[in-house]
Amino acid sequence: MSPMQQSKLAAEFVSYASRKLGDHLAQIRRCVALLSEEQVWFRPNDNSNSVANLLLHLSGNLRQWIIGGVAGRPITRNRQAEFDARGGISKDEALARLEQTVHEVCAVMESAGDDVLTQIYEIQRYRVSGAAAILHVVEHFAFHTGQIVTTTKWLLDVDLSLYNEHGHRRDGRDAGVP
Repeated sequence: MSPMQQSKLAAEFVSYASRKLGDHLAQIRRCVALLSEEQVWFRPNDNSNSVANLLLHLSGNLRQWIIGGVAGRPITRNRQAEFDARGGISKDEALARLEQTVHEVCAVMESAGDDVLTQIYEIQRYRVSGAAAILHVVEHFAFHTGQIVTTTKWLLDVDLSLYNEHGHRRDGRDAGVP
């Protein structure tokens, strides 16, 4: 592969990753807007997380893997505190924190070239390439977005489908990228 093709591949990869994080964030934003403060902190049992816990966790994960791990900026994270929290932050504040983190992460990803994507980083004691770190956070974000959507559906009995009965996006975005 020539350097020109590699650069195009890197640009396509990070652009798509950023777009997917933005899509998932939009779903989360939609859910949080529908839920009350009490519902955002609701936990059906001690082995489950509230939507608010997931907002805190997603922000922490993104910061650790991309801002700290790939970009090399100093971060402080107490992962267990993300799950242990039972309040103390409003839904708007937790969402704003996540939105700011996604914005920062997308800026880091979109500036990543081949050297960043192929470099090996040690993050949470894992040795991964920059591309693997990006793939990890997008996959992780999607997983927890699904939990937030499911929790919202259970609590409110609402249809949150992004696609109509024909499999076309309801938001009007072209069908070029799922």
